[in-house]
Formats: sequence, structure tokens, C-alpha cells
Amino acid sequence: MNKLETIKLVLTLVSGICWTVVYIDGIRLGLKDKSYAIPFYALAFNISWELLQTFYGLQTTLSVQTVINAVWFVFDVGILFTYFKYGRKYFSANLPPGAFIGWSLLGLLTAFCVEFAFIREFGVAAGAGYSAFLQNLLMSVLFIDMLVKRGSREGQSLTIAVSKWLGTMAPTLLFGLIGDGGFPNGSFLILVLGTLCSAFDLIYIRLLFSSSESEMAAALK
Repeated sequence: MNKLETIKLVLTLVSGICWTVVYIDGIRLGLKDKSYAIPFYALAFNISWELLQTFYGLQTTLSVQTVINAVWFVFDVGILFTYFKYGRKYFSANLPPGAFIGWSLLGLLTAFCVEFAFIREFGVAAGAGYSAFLQNLLMSVLFIDMLVKRGSREGQSLTIAVSKWLGTMAPTLLFGLIGDGGFPNGSFLILVLGTLCSAFDLIYIRLLFSSSESEMAAALK
């Protein structure tokens, strides 16, 4: 393995490990706080992406990324469990009891259709890259929205925020600058999307840090 291939493998593993930390801590916090840690629509796109990419990845030579995708899918199922178990309290109380389940299933179906359309339109490799970074940017924005709407760090942590940031930065360098998979020469679009993700992730980290300082100060009073 030459130096460039080693760098690509390291970036793939950094992404895999950091996102796995996000999901594991997300399950932990969801159960601890009786909440869910990943914004639902981002979770819906993520779990659909992982399911499809694992399926298509297993049709070819088994790669490190396919194994990572399968691991992510398993943990995301855990986060989806916390969403269905505790997410009802964040849903409008004015709607019928079954509306939460129905709306959630519709969101999952919609996400799956969009992910499949990306694959049909751009191919497995390129479709995976484009959709992954678009939904990653959606997640970055929704994390901030979730913090603001909840008015607390319930179901959220700096571990998740920092790990998401690092886990996104690694593939941004890999597919945006170095080039790999469906983007052998890199991708300007992925570089832009990944940079925007980092900007929103850093804002979220700062907001969480400020929230933590405020809670500590209130506890000391």
C-alpha cells in the first residue's frame, strides 16, 4: 500500500470511528434522557443511505467502507428505537395519537425514495457521495434547530458534536480534495458542502459549550 492509499484508509477509518462514536453516544443519551439524539429527518436519510449502501456494497468485493456502513446502520436502528419510544413528546399534542407514527413512517419512506433516486440518477458511488453530504449539511443545521427548540442539552452532547464535525471533515478531505470512489479527481460540490457542514458544526459546538457553561453557573447559584 502506497502513501496515498494509506492516507485514504486513515481518513476512511477516522470517519468510520467518529460517526460510530456519534451513534453510540446518541443511543446512550437517548436512553438516559428519555429523548432521541439525532434530528429525525437527518436520521431518516442516514438510515436509508446506510441500508442502501450496505446492500449495494455487499454485491461487490467487501470493502472497509461497506463494513462501516453496516455498523452505522445497526447503531442507527438503535437511535430510531429511541425516537419512536420517546419522540412523541416533541410532536404536536393537538394531533391524533396515531399521527406521530404515521408522519414518522412517511418521513422514512420519503427518505428511502430520495436516496434510491440519487443512486438511480448518479450511480452507487457518486450518488452516495452527493446524498451523504447534502443530508450531512441538513443534519448540521437541524442540530442547531434542535438545541434551540428544546431549550436545553437534552439528548445532546459535545461528544456527539465534536465527533460529527471530525467525522465529516475526514471524508470532505478524501472526496472533496484528494479524490476517491466516485470522485477520482475530487469534487468541488462536496468540498463546498463539507466546508459548510464544518461551519455549522462549529457553531453548534460553540452553542453547546455556552449552554454547558450556563447550566454549570446556574447549578452553582
